[in-house]
Amino acid sequence: MSLSTPTLPYLPTGRSRAMDLSQRAAVVVAASLFVAVCAHISVPLPFTPVPFTLQPFAVILVGMLLGPVSGFAALAMYLCEGAAGMPVFTPGALQGVARLMGPTAGYLFAYPVAAAIAGAMPSLLSLKNRFTVFAIGGIVAMLAIYTCGAQWFSQELHLPLRATLAGSVLPFAASDAVKILAAAGIASALTRSRKAR
Repeated sequence: MSLSTPTLPYLPTGRSRAMDLSQRAAVVVAASLFVAVCAHISVPLPFTPVPFTLQPFAVILVGMLLGPVSGFAALAMYLCEGAAGMPVFTPGALQGVARLMGPTAGYLFAYPVAAAIAGAMPSLLSLKNRFTVFAIGGIVAMLAIYTCGAQWFSQELHLPLRATLAGSVLPFAASDAVKILAAAGIASALTRSRKAR
């Protein structure tokens, strides 16, 4: 599979290049809005400014389904939408550009890279089991989100490593594992469905 070839079963194939590009652009926009919807499914936690949301699930799933290039583009567009003031980020006191400068901004900036990682894994691993490949991609993508998010969180709030992990990583590890498995299951099922057509 080519790094730039999306894997969604409904993406255009064999049509004019202009139509393919316009439909791919529409899918990228739709994917950014899907992430926005999942961002609004959130639960604030009393002990940390990092809320529980479905954003990581959406980011990883978008990468798995669109591939690294379109996945990166969808999440970059999502950040641009948020910076422009559109209500796409998780509800909270900070919105727009202010959110991209706040303590949780590191997670947001990691999203395009995480989507690219999740989308690139099928072409990097030669395993036959698609679910395993997607799950590995999801784990690596989530580690990228944790790394960037925790580092930014620590610097913004001047916290030591232990407090940073306790406030921005450990409370979410179990639920994020479930999100990775769910995204891998959906992506592998859609891949099988596409091959069966």
